[in-house]
Amino acid sequence: MRKVTSLLPALAALLLLTACGSEQAGTPGAATSASGTAATTPPVDGVRITSVTIPSATPTPNSDGFSVHADSLPTGDSGISAAYEVTNNGTEALTYTILFDFTTDTGEVMGNSHETVRSVGPGTTERGTVRLGVLAPGASPVTRVKVSRVTKVPAVEAPPASGECPPSGIRLTTDDGDAAMGLRVVGLHLENCGKRDYSLDGYPLLELLDEDLSPIQGVRIVHGSGGISTGTGFDEPARPLVLKSGERALSGLMWRNTTESGAAVDVPYVRVRPERGADPVTVTPHLDLGTTGKLAVRAWSRPSQ
Repeated sequence: MRKVTSLLPALAALLLLTACGSEQAGTPGAATSASGTAATTPPVDGVRITSVTIPSATPTPNSDGFSVHADSLPTGDSGISAAYEVTNNGTEALTYTILFDFTTDTGEVMGNSHETVRSVGPGTTERGTVRLGVLAPGASPVTRVKVSRVTKVPAVEAPPASGECPPSGIRLTTDDGDAAMGLRVVGLHLENCGKRDYSLDGYPLLELLDEDLSPIQGVRIVHGSGGISTGTGFDEPARPLVLKSGERALSGLMWRNTTESGAAVDVPYVRVRPERGADPVTVTPHLDLGTTGKLAVRAWSRPSQ
C-alpha cells in the first residue's frame, strides 16, 4: 500500500514564511526585516548607512500549532532605525551634524532626525544608530533611510552640547530660525555659563564660509536691518551689556532669499565671535541669500522677558 504523507506540517511552514515578510538585501537604505538589512549606500561626506531595520509582522504560533498572528510593536516607537558610521578623512578633529530622512519607496519624506557626532579624530571612524521614533498618524510606510545633509566643523569651534559649558565660559548657539514670505531670521543666543562677568558692546563678528570652510566673498554684512525689513528689532542701537553668571544675550541674522539676475549665494557655515578677540564658534544656519548679496546682524541685547 502506498504511504500517505501528511500535508499539515508543510502548510504550517508555508504560513510562517508568508507572514514573516522578505528582506531586500543590497537595496540602498531599504529593509523590511526586524533583524536589519545591510545597506550599500555610498558615503555622503564621510557618513554611510551600514544597515536599516524596518520591522514587519512577527508571527507567533497559536495554540493549534498551525495558524499565526502578528505581534504589535511597543507603543510610541515605530521600531525603524539605521546603523551608520562616520569616517573623518581630514587632518583635524571634526564634529558632524547629520540629517537623516526616513522615506517611502517614491522618496516622500515621512520623518527625519538630526544626529551630532562630536570630535571624530582624523583617520578614525565612529558608529551610531539613528531611530525614527513615532510615525505621524496616517503616514505612508517607510521603506528607506538616507543621509540627507552633512555639516562638519572643526571640533574646537563646534557649538557646545546641551548643558555643556566651554572653557571660555561662554555658550553660543543658534535656534531653528523663522521664515515668512521670503524673509529669514535666525537667532544667536549667548549665555554666560562661567563664573566671571562677561562684557559685550556692539555686534557679533561674522565670517561667512562655504562648504570647504573657506571665506565667501561678495556678501555685505550690515549692522541693523539694512532696509531688509522693519519692525524686527534689528534697528535697536547697540548698548554695553554686562552678563553675570547664568545671564543671556540675544543677537540675530536676517536676510531675504530673493533670486533675480546673477548667481544665487548659499552660505552653509558662519563663524561667529561674540566680540573681538573671543574664541570663534562655527554654526550652520544654511543661509540661502539668493542674489541679494546682503546679510543683516542685530546688536547684542538682553532677551525680552
